Amino acid sequence: MARKTDGKNGAPDPMRYLKERSGNWHYVRRVPAHVAFLDDRGTIQISLKTRSLDVAKLRRDAHERADDLYWQGLAAGDGAQGAVASYEAARSRARVLGFEYKAAADLAASAPIEELLRRLDVSLKGNERDLDAATGQAEEPKLSVTKAMTFYLETIAIGETKGMSENQVRKREEKKKAAAAKFVEIVGHDGPLLDVTRSDAVKYHKWWMERVLGKDGQKKTSGNTANRSFGSMRKLFREYASYLHLELKNPFDGLTFPDRKSQKRVVPPFEVEFIRDRILAVGAHEGLNREALAIMLVLVETGARPSEICNLPPERIHLKANVPYITVDYQEERVIKTESSTRDIPLMGVALATMRKFPNGFPRYRDKEDTLSATLMKHLRAKKLLPTPAHKVYSFRHSFEKRMLEAGLDYEFRKAALGHTVDREKYGDGGSMAWRLEQLQKIELPFDQRIVP
Repeated sequence: MARKTDGKNGAPDPMRYLKERSGNWHYVRRVPAHVAFLDDRGTIQISLKTRSLDVAKLRRDAHERADDLYWQGLAAGDGAQGAVASYEAARSRARVLGFEYKAAADLAASAPIEELLRRLDVSLKGNERDLDAATGQAEEPKLSVTKAMTFYLETIAIGETKGMSENQVRKREEKKKAAAAKFVEIVGHDGPLLDVTRSDAVKYHKWWMERVLGKDGQKKTSGNTANRSFGSMRKLFREYASYLHLELKNPFDGLTFPDRKSQKRVVPPFEVEFIRDRILAVGAHEGLNREALAIMLVLVETGARPSEICNLPPERIHLKANVPYITVDYQEERVIKTESSTRDIPLMGVALATMRKFPNGFPRYRDKEDTLSATLMKHLRAKKLLPTPAHKVYSFRHSFEKRMLEAGLDYEFRKAALGHTVDREKYGDGGSMAWRLEQLQKIELPFDQRIVP
């Protein structure tokens, strides 16, 4: 709901909806035109019962929020946004009346008779909204699991996507919605999220556990994958209940899955000879588009993650420096994997030659690392350039790590070069770029300039 502004940087007018009459302050506000047919109050005029401007502003803020939420609920109708806004409006209205909002059942069960009488006395002097707010008769929004997940993504957790690219947001939403959809499928109904029982959660946990253990001949799922999906439901329930100020026991709590490291599939590295004789062979990559080939060649001599090279903006490519390098760091519209991923990578060999041909990066694959991976895997399979089915595009990164290890490069240097966390306090800047390049040149591979696209 739009607020009155003072015309300076769009800041709210500090005197909005305040009128002084005979020394006392009043809250005066017109009902917005778009909900006027649903709220017949016309112009709202309420005494704030104070001569203090500071106190009046605090009481104005409470009335303002209650009305904003009420109108938001009216405008949204019977949808998820409307149901939640109406409930929140009742909670805010209760605070305006001087009470903490409590559900009617809780009041009947535990509230002293004196409190009940005070609530009734105050609410009967007002309107139906006051009665619902003071006596706890506003219904908790009974959003289905599916609708609650959508509300969570669009409202409650919207701040979590700050700094994410469009593709990162899309992938996050797909995973969260997939978890909710699978839960609904397993329990057999899309009932209200707040009505989910421990039995429902256990049934969903059992379904995942069967896949983690590979029962009945099913392909095994890692415990990490199961924990992430199940955890999405645990977090949804917790955050949704918290948003509504409800203290409910989370039916998903305490249910997890084993995740032994040995269960994880290891992506093997390419051997040095294979990269030198097959990957870097002239004519080995006919049919592959220039940008995909270029990114692959940069991966060979940087050990970077594919997404880090896909999303390099021109200003992170420093070809005119004394030692040319690229920078992997935070971008305004894209988060990186971890803080330790932030680093400068000196360019050498085929990576340097390739980046000189692509000084502005790779726009075809910006924010499309999944497309790049699919393109490269299809190409490598077709050209029989995958020694085993376990080899992936990530094998270039693992190969870079193995090459550094076998060349005797320092452990912490290797970790920093790959953007891994070093388990101690960081000192200095990791060495000059010239020194870093000197270290990495110990593993530099020969190449024919004709391979550079």
